[in-house]
Order: sequence, then structure tokens, then C-alpha cells
Amino acid sequence: MSKAKANVIEIEYDCFGNAEAQTVLLISGLGTQMIRWSETFCQLLANQGYRVIRFDNRDAGLSTHFDNALTPDFAAIADAVSRGEAPHVPYTLFDMAKDAVGLLDALNIRKAHVVGRSMGGMIAQLLASEHAERVHSLVSIMSSTGNRDLPQASPAVMAAMTAPAPHPFKDEQGYLAHCVAFSQVIAGRGYPFDESVQRDQALAEVKRAYNPSGFWRHIAAIAATGDLRSRLANIRAPTLVLHGSDDPLVSPEAGKDTAAHIKGAELRIIEGMGHDLPPSLFGLVAAAIADNARHSSTL
Repeated sequence: MSKAKANVIEIEYDCFGNAEAQTVLLISGLGTQMIRWSETFCQLLANQGYRVIRFDNRDAGLSTHFDNALTPDFAAIADAVSRGEAPHVPYTLFDMAKDAVGLLDALNIRKAHVVGRSMGGMIAQLLASEHAERVHSLVSIMSSTGNRDLPQASPAVMAAMTAPAPHPFKDEQGYLAHCVAFSQVIAGRGYPFDESVQRDQALAEVKRAYNPSGFWRHIAAIAATGDLRSRLANIRAPTLVLHGSDDPLVSPEAGKDTAAHIKGAELRIIEGMGHDLPPSLFGLVAAAIADNARHSSTL
């Protein structure tokens, strides 16, 4: 793994596959680290003939943390947004999209196939709309347009996501149990839930980096960025929208809304998938990303 200076911060990243091949840039979701894109998945994608780059978003993993920033005041953010004003937040998703552009610059990559999951899908959408010249193709997975009229997650799901977790360095087993329980809440019912895989993932992430306040700043960034729909009309890159039929956190209607606002976008609802990417779907998703990337080369 390596670090690059980009957009006045440091970004941790690593690469798979042939350095001379076209790049697939993988963007992570809310509060998650780049290793959520597993090595197995990255290698499957690299085997399709691409250079695959995953990276930690700002305030996650081993990229720059914003611990000196004030804790987001969500009431004030909501009030400012309702008045059509820019809320006071450490950064927005626009800044996070610029981070991705900065990473491409640092690595001398002119254009990439951009793939984002959940919050990362929103960042990918902004990258394709605001920096169109840098994007060969776009894949938005289990993500949204930020349209506030879309169905929201149930109070039970939101409570599971935002409930305080035990401190992992004081109560590791309690922390891991908390992480596994939330993973089960958002998992799709169409694929086996492997508790040991989820537990190992949570343990690997917390041993690599621990930055719980970054999660709240990511939420603030999403809230402050707001509705992306008017910007999605600018996207010209071939676009694939993947969404799980059983996603309890980001409704499938959000995937439909995303595809509806990007000209020519293809929507694929994956039956039984939740707000996760189980190993049994790695091959299907990697092939779909590669197919969409190959489609861009024919245009």
C-alpha cells in the first residue's frame, strides 16, 4: 500500500493488475475503508484486464483524518439546507470527488472507469458529472441521488447504524458483535450470511485504523451536498446502476432514481442482494463492471 498527496491531503491506496492497462477506480462507502473492496474482488476485476485501484476516502482508514474539525451540528446543517444555504461542515462530497481526481493526477492517470458503492456511488456520480473528462465509464452500486423524497431506511435500521459501539480497544468482543449485528441487519436475504467473514472484516478494519468520528463527518458531507439530480444530467459516460432488491438501508427506489436521471444509464436490480456485497456476488459484479467498461471503449 502507498500514500499520495492529493487535494491538500494524503490518500492511502493500492493497486492490482497490469499498470499499463486502463484503470478501474474503486470508491468506498460511508465510514468504511478501502479493504471493504476485498483483495479477492479486486483481483477478479484485475483478471478482466484492468489496473484496479482502491483507496481510503478522507477521514477513513489510513488517509488524512479531520479530527481537529468540530463535531457536526446536524440540526444546524438541516436548518441551513432547508433555507437553501451552504451549511458549515468540514467538507462535502464535492471535496471527496476532488480527492479522487487528485489521486488520479498523482498517479498520472488521465481517465478511469469509476466505481462507487453507497456513499462512494454518490462521489462517483459527482466525479462523472463535475469532472467528465476524467471518466471513461461509471458504475454506481447501492447508492442514491440524495433525493429527500425517496423512501428512507426504517427507524430500526437507522438505529442499528447509529447506535454507539463498544470501544474496540476496551471491549473487542463487544465491538465485533456490534459490527456483525449491523452487517446482518443490512444483509440481503438471498445470499448466505457468514458471521465469521463479517467478524474477520471488522477486526481487520479496526486493527488497521480506528476513526469513529470520521463516520459522522461523512454523514455531514452527504447532508451538506444534498440532491445530485440536476447534476446527473451532465453525465455522458456509459453508466451502470446496480442495486439490491432487498437493500434495507438505501431503498432500491434510490437506484431507480439514479438511473432515471443519467442519460442512457442501465439499471440492474440484483434479486436478494442487500446493502452489502457478499462473496457469492463478486464474480457477477466484477463481470458487470468490466462489461460496462468495455462498452465505453466502443463509443
